[in-house]
Amino acid sequence: MTDELGHVRQMWHLLEPLHAVFYYAPEVFDEAAALGYATDERWPSYFVWRAAPLGAAGVDQVSADRVGALFHSFSPAMVGRYVPAGWGVAGPRAVLDARERAVDRAYRALLGDRVDGPELAEAAALARRAAEAADVAGRPLAAANAALPWPDAPHLVLWHAATILREHRGDGHVAALVAAGLDPVESLVSFAAIGAARPEVFESRGWSPAEWNAARERLAARGLLEPDGTATDAGRALRAEVERRTDESAAGPWEALGTEGRERLAELLGPLWVEAISSGLLPSETTLGIGKV
Repeated sequence: MTDELGHVRQMWHLLEPLHAVFYYAPEVFDEAAALGYATDERWPSYFVWRAAPLGAAGVDQVSADRVGALFHSFSPAMVGRYVPAGWGVAGPRAVLDARERAVDRAYRALLGDRVDGPELAEAAALARRAAEAADVAGRPLAAANAALPWPDAPHLVLWHAATILREHRGDGHVAALVAAGLDPVESLVSFAAIGAARPEVFESRGWSPAEWNAARERLAARGLLEPDGTATDAGRALRAEVERRTDESAAGPWEALGTEGRERLAELLGPLWVEAISSGLLPSETTLGIGKV
């Protein structure tokens, strides 16, 4: 990551927890249970929460193959287990309605009086400006979320903007991984190899030990991994190139917002970020590698 792209990474680091807390908040699990989803783990509802915008235009369901291709890092077996079953519980429209209720409840519980404060309203307006400036051409998850109507309440606007921006970045990241010749499991193995997270953390993506080891062998044959599974210099360089391309492709919304707007948004997001990080809801180590690269 070059210095001139540092602000792009900074804004992702600030916004990602405010989006991701959704997948761990008890209020969200309550809404999932009300729809009929099992809540002993997060995956039965996770896939439909994220994929529902893809089916918002009257489609009854989004296929497992399509979800797997767009989410990229999950094993086909895992996606096949949860996606068809998920649409059997509720369709995209019902999921989206529940998603908005869940965000409302989760943010009110997380942020308390801040929800109705002027600082959050200002942050929401700035984040919306950035999200509306995002070019979503060729970015299916970002485009699907951007096509949804904007909510009225500022805290819902903030989460919606954060979601568009993180999916915009994520779509670009998948493109960078594909350009680097890294398939889904190789993407995770190569990321673990540079110390982004322990390999055990990536087990949440459903790949079997045999699939993981086969990916290690393929990467080693390309000169990207050492025998012990750590990255070679070439492996680190390839991952650095992936992150650079990801940051470059995610820069547009922040350039459109301008330095003053971006810095003001960062200032406003700081206290909200602290609330999310200190809530205890988010795992201490994730597959995103925030703070590691």
